[in-house]
Amino acid sequence: MTLPEPHILRYTNWLAAERGLHFDPTTHEGYDALWRWSVTDLRSFWGSIWRFFDMQSPTPFETVLVDDVMPGARWFPGAQVNYAQQVFRHADAAHAAGHPALVFQNEAMRERGELQQISWPELRQQVASLAARMQRLGVQPGDRVVAFLPNIPQTAVAFLAVASLGAIWSVCSPDMGPVAVLDRFRQIEPKLLIACDGYRYGGAVHDRLDVLRGMLTELPSVRDVLLLRYQDRAADASRLAAPARAVHDFDEWVADDATFAPAWLPFAHPLWVVYSSGTTGLPKPIVHGHGGVMIEALKAGALHNNVGASAATGDRYFWYSATGWIMWNSQMGALLGGTTVCMFDGNPSGNPSGHIGAGPQGTPGAHGAHDWTTLWRFAADAGVTFFGAGAAFFSSCLKAGIEPAKVADLSALRAVGATGSPLAIDAYEWVYAQMPKVDGHDIWLTPISGGTDFAGAFVAGLPTLPVVAGEMQCRCLGAAVEAWGEPDADGLGKALVDEVGELVCVKPMPSMPLYFWGDQDGSRYRDSYFDMYPGVWRHGDWIRITPRGGAIIYGRSDATINRHGIRMGTAELYRAVEALPEVLDSIVVDLEYLGRESYMPLFVVLRDGLVLDAAMTRKMKDGIKAALSARHVPNQIFQVDAVPRTLSGKKMELPLKKLLMGTPAAQVFNVDAMAGGERAAGCVAWFLEFSRQRAAS
Repeated sequence: MTLPEPHILRYTNWLAAERGLHFDPTTHEGYDALWRWSVTDLRSFWGSIWRFFDMQSPTPFETVLVDDVMPGARWFPGAQVNYAQQVFRHADAAHAAGHPALVFQNEAMRERGELQQISWPELRQQVASLAARMQRLGVQPGDRVVAFLPNIPQTAVAFLAVASLGAIWSVCSPDMGPVAVLDRFRQIEPKLLIACDGYRYGGAVHDRLDVLRGMLTELPSVRDVLLLRYQDRAADASRLAAPARAVHDFDEWVADDATFAPAWLPFAHPLWVVYSSGTTGLPKPIVHGHGGVMIEALKAGALHNNVGASAATGDRYFWYSATGWIMWNSQMGALLGGTTVCMFDGNPSGNPSGHIGAGPQGTPGAHGAHDWTTLWRFAADAGVTFFGAGAAFFSSCLKAGIEPAKVADLSALRAVGATGSPLAIDAYEWVYAQMPKVDGHDIWLTPISGGTDFAGAFVAGLPTLPVVAGEMQCRCLGAAVEAWGEPDADGLGKALVDEVGELVCVKPMPSMPLYFWGDQDGSRYRDSYFDMYPGVWRHGDWIRITPRGGAIIYGRSDATINRHGIRMGTAELYRAVEALPEVLDSIVVDLEYLGRESYMPLFVVLRDGLVLDAAMTRKMKDGIKAALSARHVPNQIFQVDAVPRTLSGKKMELPLKKLLMGTPAAQVFNVDAMAGGERAAGCVAWFLEFSRQRAAS
């Protein structure tokens, strides 16, 4: 295979021709010069991204950036954009070149050997039809439309239709428990709910109509439900109806011929609400704008992921994701550049529940066994050129001992992406050994790290630089990322090189949140990112910037949980487990660290006389899974006498995490500053012994 010219070279050649700026991104020194220009001259850099990607607006913008501050930066005032308009400007060229918009498969289709391709005109027609129907229903700019849908083409149609109207999108995966969904949707008071009747995972079909009916009683703002009969064509929609709530059929609403006319919107018009859970309170409802998401996605997709318009490159982009993960949004972002997006709905390890399906290495009949070749075989069938997944997926493939190239033709593959947690070095080695060579070299492996919070990447890859195992290649253009030490007297930190520090971003980016929904005075937004270093974004990860400009992420620096790439808040888990009458108190930590698998123990205080036995453990795990999701279920549960708390009553999650990761107890626990008096010493002693036993094992 011969690779096309990297998009980063096209960009630097354009800078030289149009701006007289000369950078060489094929060397560490040359890229460092380009990066430093991009984070010191923000107006020139982001203005160049607008021009290079020929972003369109019927009105000119007054300036690129009004205020170089965080929070509060204002980007491209006067410009008008629309996410859906940017997507479909590529439709005619891509269709004429024979490239579909979407390629899709789910578990049932996989068993039947089917693959669905949705053309650009077909996608545009469905989006236009649905948008027109919603408009007739009374959906207006600013209204919230929420979805309870998996990673399927209909979800993409729904999102683009909502965006085209200027309404605000928000989605939860149907495998999420009702408590977790309601914690999100109730905050934003949606007008319309788009939902499926159920989903299939690992061969098992899960009916969700009863769950939906229960959730709707808690969402009084929802006046209409649009039901997609995804698993059962005869699903009874009347189960969701109520005197003040109508139910409509999704397939009917996307079948009309309608004129596609997306609304031109201000650059900062809200696009979606995504959720990032912290250690206290409800999940943070983060609002991002059309323009910021678009310009970040175009930059990251082409310049860092090296993915371009399919009409020019033949690229097909795949990133395995559920709709509740920001990588689903990132996957949709590939459409902004005219790239074919490949989607798979189902279990990446096949049908381990024992339902009918293909066995390991594609051998039919091996029921009940994991088949980690599932996604690789889909990638072969779909002609994927860029394959992305969470780091845990690659570790699972390695441990399963699979050899994808023996069961799938991966000759179209040019790059492999990973995110969600640090990628272990042995996973790099597995990828290089198992993936096809490209131009005679190891395939390009490009781990990235970013976040839901700003819908983008802070550190990523670059196709023109060498890859160092265990290290991300570079800080992203326009992302002024540094590793900082503890705050000094002025509240700022010292920038560190080749030392582990807090991941901070010292300059604003267009895709940073507009605001949190319902955060009237902005205090929750400021407290979430700017509490440690005033005016500087603190992301909550440990990072080391290497002397050559690469980056290594070491895991969360706060007590937030990162399970298989999904960031979750401990507060959600506490609400679920402490709702059980047997549980008086609890504390949980996630010990994921530098490529090691996530290990999440839960410690519980039970009512007097109760003992944590197998039945009680199962009850807790089942309760957490039902209320939240399978990802929230801890690895182990332990009974303790007390939970460490501060004098103000806050659970000491981060000190406990540091203790269990090897920090001496005296450095993380000050018994005199803990609640409980003498009991605090006994509490610390118990956890210290637990830490010693864990280290010894």
